Amino acid sequence: MASAASLSELQAQASCPICLDFMSDPVTTECGHNFCCSCIQQCWKDLDAIFPCPVCQYHCPERNLKSNTQLCQMIDIVTQLPATGSERKPLCETHGQVLDLFCEQDLELLCPQCRVSRAHEDHHLVPLEEAAAHHKRILETDIEWLREQVKDAEMDRAMQSRECDELKNRLNNWRQEAKSKFENLHYYLRREREEAYTRLVCKEQGVKDKLIENKSQISDHIAAVEDLLSEIAEKCLQTDVDLLRGLRSINHRYEGLKAPEIFSFELKERCCVLPRSFGLQKMMSTLQVNLTLDPETAHPDLVVSEDGKIVLMEETSPSHLPDQYFAVRSCEKFASGRKFWQVHSRGRGLWSLGVCQESFPTDADTAPCPDFGCWQTEQFMSRVEFEDSWIGVFLDYELGEISFYNLSNNSRLHTYTATFTEKVQAYFSVQSQSLVTIRIIGES
Repeated sequence: MASAASLSELQAQASCPICLDFMSDPVTTECGHNFCCSCIQQCWKDLDAIFPCPVCQYHCPERNLKSNTQLCQMIDIVTQLPATGSERKPLCETHGQVLDLFCEQDLELLCPQCRVSRAHEDHHLVPLEEAAAHHKRILETDIEWLREQVKDAEMDRAMQSRECDELKNRLNNWRQEAKSKFENLHYYLRREREEAYTRLVCKEQGVKDKLIENKSQISDHIAAVEDLLSEIAEKCLQTDVDLLRGLRSINHRYEGLKAPEIFSFELKERCCVLPRSFGLQKMMSTLQVNLTLDPETAHPDLVVSEDGKIVLMEETSPSHLPDQYFAVRSCEKFASGRKFWQVHSRGRGLWSLGVCQESFPTDADTAPCPDFGCWQTEQFMSRVEFEDSWIGVFLDYELGEISFYNLSNNSRLHTYTATFTEKVQAYFSVQSQSLVTIRIIGES
């Protein structure tokens, strides 16, 4: 091993630092470094005043090169020795010298001649082996980072695949739900059509029977009038005695004549109309939820029953301002789906119900409005006499829709549209100086 290293070192000393081959016609510069005569002359070809050494950058004042005969003989001997198998370094395409430096600014391999050029002046140059080791460590670090990126990207792709599957399943569920609803609607319409046809047939038959009967009555009346007319005409041709005989009977028949009433009918413009409450009844039967009031959210002036179904507003302190709102919320919170609940109220004054976001402030002085995350409808009742009202609330979280219905006449009161970004819950409030009892109607 030692002899191989010594041989390698000897061959390195016999090699030209510029061409990395065994020196041909070796010469020595003033700084003591040896080169091929042709290599150093080629290196100094375009220089006039200063001639830098390609190895140590010593500035030789003149082209003073000394021939080294002893080194030439040693090189002849070295060339006869077996090669060590050392790797030959690449040469610069511009200057033909060995690329043994690396520029960190331009990330380029350089030869000694490139080193002194203006293109790389003041650049940080590193020996080839040192630069290779440094950048190898960087690349190994990049490999680990890229592997992590691939791993993260594969996880993202898997997550997107799951999202696609979930979306597909949800759409299929919605499609099945819509199909079921339309089938129910079609069944309802078919049943309504059959019932409407049956009513029309019955109506038609009834009208026909009455028309035939009325026609028969009119015919009988015409016959009776014609008989009486004929008899009176004959009487007028008889003698006075015969004319006066039987006159009482004729007068009695004449006075008893009465024309039958004419039967008339009117067809309505529409014979079949869907009930206004059809959609509302469907919501009440399929979407209704059983709410419970949360006493922890109730204002101190509100009294919540033990079962959480009733909230009572008693007489308030005169110190309360007339526009203050005393609120309570439901225990249930919703982040998806469609919900429906019913409320019955009795009392006098002003109260409201609706939906609020979970972050809506519980301060009683805050007026409920969409800007603060509360969508509600106010109910005005007489301040003198007690009144009752039945209100339904429909919530579609995904569509961002809140609708209010008057259950007394199955009419829609108002609809809000919004974009929900958090959980929502049922909201109830009573204005100060009102006397109201609110009861949540259960699913039954």
